[in-house]
Amino acid sequence: MSKRKLVKQSRRWVIKIGSALLTDNGRGLDQEAMAGWVEQIAALSKKGYEVVLVSSGAVAAGMTKLGWKTRPKAIHEQQAAAAVGQASLIQAYEQEFQKYAKKTAQVLLDHDDLSSRQRYLNARSTLRTLINMGVIPIINENDTVVTDEIRFGDNDTLAALVANLIEADVLCILTDQKGMYDCDPRKNALAEIVFEKPALSPDLDAMASSGGALGRGGMISKVRAARLAARSGASTIIVGGKVPDVIPRVANGEILGTLLFSDQQPIGARKQWLAGHLQSRGTLVLDDGAVAVLRDKGKSLLPVGVNSVSGHFTRGEMVVCQDQQGKEIARGLVNYSSDDARKIVGQSTTRIETLLGYKDFDELIHRDNLVLS
Repeated sequence: MSKRKLVKQSRRWVIKIGSALLTDNGRGLDQEAMAGWVEQIAALSKKGYEVVLVSSGAVAAGMTKLGWKTRPKAIHEQQAAAAVGQASLIQAYEQEFQKYAKKTAQVLLDHDDLSSRQRYLNARSTLRTLINMGVIPIINENDTVVTDEIRFGDNDTLAALVANLIEADVLCILTDQKGMYDCDPRKNALAEIVFEKPALSPDLDAMASSGGALGRGGMISKVRAARLAARSGASTIIVGGKVPDVIPRVANGEILGTLLFSDQQPIGARKQWLAGHLQSRGTLVLDDGAVAVLRDKGKSLLPVGVNSVSGHFTRGEMVVCQDQQGKEIARGLVNYSSDDARKIVGQSTTRIETLLGYKDFDELIHRDNLVLS
């Protein structure tokens, strides 16, 4: 069975629309283009698809309302523009969806919403409830309050994490490119669109970072997003948003854009949450034996397999596990604080109580709280 047929059989979608498509050459929101995408999403919904929309554009819309010609550099001014523009963005979507008797909901997320287990579950429950009610959730990063330390970085990443959150079948990224090319088409007239490839294929890195406008256009972030989405079994379509009737045509299995498909089984919901953490509090450097045990046997991480600890963390926080060359192997929730972890690394589990005066766990990270990178 071709991978495009799998897309045709899908039913739960996350659709991401970026600022480059939404803005009308610096003159605010492109209302005509938005109307077209809303019509297509409404048609998809009418056929029984469950759709969540991730939309950029708040800062650009706010700049227009405030009469600003250039994007401000100061973070507080960007946040002010986002606050002004978010209302316009949602109002524009709501007016268009009302034409098709579709209700919408505004959902603003930041990294803390997906890095806290409780808030993650609350967000998932809310989105699933909205979907079951036939409402179209419209998601954006909470730019008004977010700081650089907890920023997703781009809405491609946010869309991928939302795909994990709701266990979507497809992540559809609408962009100003027709798809992903095997090299920069502005430098090579023989450049061709990559129609289909596994999301985890190492070939994609060179293609996405081939320089020029493609790199600045965010293809690297889209590949990263596709790999994040693949962790929960979702396949990613990167396709031109200006292509006529692009959304229903892709849903019908037509070969448009680039399909980066997931070629692995979906992992458990808890491990999706772990894999989606972007902020870690520390690093554990493992010996070769521990790396092999984690990779090949799916075992827990014991103190004896750890060479060193860096960072400051408390019990239950996220840490990254690296091999001795600095390559990330896994990440997970640690059972001991950084101070206590430093005391027991390299030691057998039988010595934990002697070294610390207590022992809550044999494992530094239990396998149920660990996901391979």
